[in-house]
Amino acid sequence: MPINDAYWRPMRYFNLYRFIVACLLAVMYFIARDADWWQLYANPTYFRIALGYVIFAIGMATLTEVRRPRFEHQVTLQAIIDISFIVLLMHSAGGVKSGLGLLLVIAIVGAALVSQGRLALFYAAVASIALLLEQSAQILAGNDHYDDYSQSVMLSLSCFATAWLAYTLAKRMRQSEALASQRGIDLENLNQVNELIIQDMQDGVLVVDGEFLLRHHNARAEMLLGITLSSPVTALEKCVPEVADQLRMWIRQGQENRSGVAKLVIHGKELRLRFHPIGVDRIQGAVVFIEDWSRVQAQARQLKLVALGGLTANIAHEIRNPLSAISHATQLLLEEESLDATSRRLLCIINDNAQRLDKIVQNVMQLNQRDRVQQELIALADFVQSFREQYCQAEHIPLAGLRIEIGATGAAALFDRHQLHQVLWNLCRNGWRHSKQEAGSLTLRLEKAMRKGEVMLVISDDGSGVPPEILPRLFEPFFTTEKNGTGLGLHIARELCEANGASLRHEVSITGAQFRIYLKNQYV
Repeated sequence: MPINDAYWRPMRYFNLYRFIVACLLAVMYFIARDADWWQLYANPTYFRIALGYVIFAIGMATLTEVRRPRFEHQVTLQAIIDISFIVLLMHSAGGVKSGLGLLLVIAIVGAALVSQGRLALFYAAVASIALLLEQSAQILAGNDHYDDYSQSVMLSLSCFATAWLAYTLAKRMRQSEALASQRGIDLENLNQVNELIIQDMQDGVLVVDGEFLLRHHNARAEMLLGITLSSPVTALEKCVPEVADQLRMWIRQGQENRSGVAKLVIHGKELRLRFHPIGVDRIQGAVVFIEDWSRVQAQARQLKLVALGGLTANIAHEIRNPLSAISHATQLLLEEESLDATSRRLLCIINDNAQRLDKIVQNVMQLNQRDRVQQELIALADFVQSFREQYCQAEHIPLAGLRIEIGATGAAALFDRHQLHQVLWNLCRNGWRHSKQEAGSLTLRLEKAMRKGEVMLVISDDGSGVPPEILPRLFEPFFTTEKNGTGLGLHIARELCEANGASLRHEVSITGAQFRIYLKNQYV
């Protein structure tokens, strides 16, 4: 059976009891030897047996401390020798009528409880046999009459009754201990599962008690609040006073604020707080859920943009056919030589606006191209050089206006060639339009990224850069600061990058604007 301190500790207490009882029996030989009620015990044989019992108690205490022999052997040995010494003391003091038989009951109960109920009935049987043998010896010696067996039998029955009671009690104790142990394991597992769930939650969690002490939190809460908590228990007012103020307001409002929702801005982040009371009363504490409200709004906006993209793409497809007819008819009319100046000017206006509408339709229809990706392994250094020539020629820009820097010569990436061409074209066209339009105003660099296994294409210009107030809406579709812009160029570029497993980011630069495309380096 498994042995630990829970078994050895009760045996130490039982050894202490044995030692005290043995010492009292030995000392009483000297103290009460002249008393009339002690005459049965006042003989040298009784004293020698009591002294032996003291020595035995000391020896058993020593063996218990060194834990030798094994526990089950030791407890059985102690129980049997206890019974033997008590019966010998009884015999030397005149038998059952000495009253020492009651010590047998205590010895059996103690041994049964220490051994968790094991062999309890066996100890009672040994004690009963020893009692009957002792009584028989008294009768054979002529000290008792055969009718005195009734006392020994009653004492034996008492031993069996107490042994059975001790066995039943020990059994229930074992069951309760096993149940408590299992409940402890279940509770620990539940705590670990709860901790894992809380740490993996997208929302921050703060547990605050009635004294405004922060009892528990997750890593997401630290990230959203911009704090680092080294101590597990911290005053909420000290680490995040804004949340403490909102919590006080929620407590004061009581039933007036049943929703328990509040909003605040911390370190430029818009956060949504939800308060839930721990107990019946709010002053007992609360669980605070912290939600990144800007992220929620961004997700909602993204869902709306996806639906809007599909709708506008379908509308654009329907507009394209009549728009092509208008454009074609306008070009035919412009070829007429009999047109006067006013009519020709009006037709030119129609043609220019038809071309602009056609460009908008093409951009809108490109919103659905991210689902039609045909990736191939592209050697980026050669692609950048070829792109430079095509772009400068098509946009009528001198080659010196677009400077190329190759820092990762062997870099390659999986990307749809046509879509990568379109992304770079949109970024370079925006950069050139906002630059000084001089030699080296536009730079396209290929270099290794900080993250291992990645390369990046960096497009930068020498213009005035992106104003800080429009940075949050920079990639938002249909948002533009240009009079004739569509607001789809950067949005489409980012969508195409994500469709190919890349990412497009704007980086704050000292001069001009800078965009970086991060790609997984495949090496060639």
